[in-house]
Amino acid sequence: MTTSTTDVGPAAAHAADSHDLIRVRGARENNLKDITIELPKRRLSVFTGVSGSGKSSLVFGTIAAESQRMINETYSAFVQGFMPTLARPDVDVLEGLTTAIIVDQERMGANPRSTVGTATDVNAMLRIVFSRLGRPQIGPPQAFSFNVASVSGAGAITIERGGTTVKERRSFTVTGGMCPRCEGMGSVTDVDLSQLYDDTKSLTGGALTIPGYSMEGWYGRIYGGCGFFDADKPIRDFTDRELQDLLYKEPTKIKVDGINITYEGLVPKIQKSMLSKDRESMQPHIRAFVDRAITFTRCPACQGTRLNDAARSSTIDGMSIADACALQISDLAAWVRGLDAPSVAPLLSALGETLDSFVEIGLGYLSLDRPSGTLSGGESQRTKMIRHLGSSLTDVTYVFDEPTIGLHPHDIQRMNELLLRLRDKGNTVLVVEHKPEMIAIADHVVDLGPGAGTAGGSVCFEGALADLRRSGTLTGRHLDDRATLKSSVRARRGALEIRGATAHNVRDVDVDIPLGVLCVVTGVAGSGKSSLIHGSVSGRDGVVAVDQGAIKGSRRSNPATYTGMLEPIRKAFAKANGVKPALFSPNSAGACPTCNGAGVIFTDLAMMAGVATTCEVCEGKRFLAEVLDYTLGGKDISEVLALPVADAAVFFGAGESKVPAAASILGRLSDVGLGYLSLGQPLTTLSGGERQRLKLATHMGEKGGILVLDEPTAGLHLADVQNLLDLLDRLVDAGRSVIVIEHHQAVMAHADWIIDMGPGAGHDGGAIVFEGTPADLVATRATLTGRHLAEYVGI
Repeated sequence: MTTSTTDVGPAAAHAADSHDLIRVRGARENNLKDITIELPKRRLSVFTGVSGSGKSSLVFGTIAAESQRMINETYSAFVQGFMPTLARPDVDVLEGLTTAIIVDQERMGANPRSTVGTATDVNAMLRIVFSRLGRPQIGPPQAFSFNVASVSGAGAITIERGGTTVKERRSFTVTGGMCPRCEGMGSVTDVDLSQLYDDTKSLTGGALTIPGYSMEGWYGRIYGGCGFFDADKPIRDFTDRELQDLLYKEPTKIKVDGINITYEGLVPKIQKSMLSKDRESMQPHIRAFVDRAITFTRCPACQGTRLNDAARSSTIDGMSIADACALQISDLAAWVRGLDAPSVAPLLSALGETLDSFVEIGLGYLSLDRPSGTLSGGESQRTKMIRHLGSSLTDVTYVFDEPTIGLHPHDIQRMNELLLRLRDKGNTVLVVEHKPEMIAIADHVVDLGPGAGTAGGSVCFEGALADLRRSGTLTGRHLDDRATLKSSVRARRGALEIRGATAHNVRDVDVDIPLGVLCVVTGVAGSGKSSLIHGSVSGRDGVVAVDQGAIKGSRRSNPATYTGMLEPIRKAFAKANGVKPALFSPNSAGACPTCNGAGVIFTDLAMMAGVATTCEVCEGKRFLAEVLDYTLGGKDISEVLALPVADAAVFFGAGESKVPAAASILGRLSDVGLGYLSLGQPLTTLSGGERQRLKLATHMGEKGGILVLDEPTAGLHLADVQNLLDLLDRLVDAGRSVIVIEHHQAVMAHADWIIDMGPGAGHDGGAIVFEGTPADLVATRATLTGRHLAEYVGI
């Protein structure tokens, strides 16, 4: 380990005092190798290293996790019983911790009732303002809430009268703002019945085309034996009554094969079983079905505002709360400042300051009615920052996970200023980051590595930025890397036409995207890049789109299961040994019965963190002992799942263990730099960058001549960016057209063609401000992107 002996910042002398240090001794969480480190308090420390080097394990999994666990322990056992239990990190000593506030990249959730306004409490303040100042007055703040329905009724209450307890029936009315037609969702769903069944077939003949609704399964028994229609008759010959019962019948108790069950029509059934779920948590084939079969249209009653007539009728200076929530936040801030109402002056002041924070953090282009699930990871993280910018708390530890993700170079300086402001208020700021512009403002740098996975987990350097450059570590060597413009660019092989694009803030855009080349779409955050590409390109035939959506999985999920690689491996084992493939799944017939294939035994300790111990029967291998007697190429299934991707590619690439389908997937994983991951490593232990590349590798195998990538550099170390550029070149040279939505200047410089959107964000964006080669963009310097790219390449 290289350690700097120079000052770590403008007030390094404070670090000599033990009260001014966070001490970590013997950290072993995930791949950390018994790390011992001291971090200065009330300073900005940046943690660098390749993706998978252990940065998040140290900052989030150890320091922040222990801070939160200790805070939770200050509550009573009763209260802790209602809180999530947190295990103590694998570390010997943690000293000097302060309260940690985590501002990570996790999306804000896809709850359809959650918007930017509700997620940040701005809506709550706005509802109070309208309940006080709106005319006509229609009731309390909840009368302006689209999540509260208006209901009337009566119920019994218990009261004490004259020393005697009696029950009285009282009437009640709840006045809410929810639109009764769409129930506050803003949209209504319609089902394309042609996607549910083939009406030329009977039910027993396989008419149903809904995933999981096989006539050989439980649904087949229900719909085949309900008696409401003839299951052997083609659906097109059903009477109106029979078709109504098949599609829309309300829940009805029936008996099938002697079993009491509830029958329900297909439409309400799939609405409850599929539409109530977060889209990102659906399995791919379910998500594809929902996208085909379900259409969402704006509610005709509330015009998508989610609010009922009464809530929309009350206005302030002609502005309803629905109008206010639809405004761009920068415009709403100006409107609030123009209100003169002494009776609610403190509230208006607080509301105005919060809205100004949105603008200050580069999110002024959003609107309060924007669904929170549509925000990118970077937008989500910055939205979470809003509540902390005006906080008067000091000596707090703020923990950020790549806050520059989703930011144009023009916006990174603004983010730097915000982080420094948090530090200067007397707080400790810990940042996991790859961008050199943010590393440059650090008081203290911690570089982990030297590699990823088992090759990482050590502190390679800690100290000042100047010493990092001289340290010889991977980060130090690549800190000043700059891509150069291509001497020549590829010629296009046709074009993908976009005409009249109007998604979100895109303003009736016509553009021809060149094919057969690497095309980069750029512009400031909120300029309309994703709206243009995902709204007009993704979803077309022959297009494979890899968005920023996070991949999800339990501790049972791993690279082998997520990529679909385990299926051909199981079949190869089964064929070689003459047994069923299910034996080679830890989630099926081959699972160890003691731990149910988990490899560990989990003991629930109520309000205390549960304990996980290695299963003594299978010794953590997850399989029945007899399953491990079966081998392929001399290895049993547990040994195969323990192989790193690079070794597995060799194993399945030739000889008696040759499995072409698995080798192909493994090759793509190696291409994206994940050769060090083991096939059975739980997804829950992967870093954000590793998950993003795992997703990219999976989608690269899909058929389609056009590949759309949304910020593929997210989570990539400086040294890995060149590997990504090489991969993009190989994809284009192999005949695919690659469209990349990106802010990273190295990717811009490497492009054959650039489409720059802007000039600003929100209603100040949505137009194409440049189309051409990177060299022309740099030469003209006519846009923000052009000026920053010119500075980056040194021209």
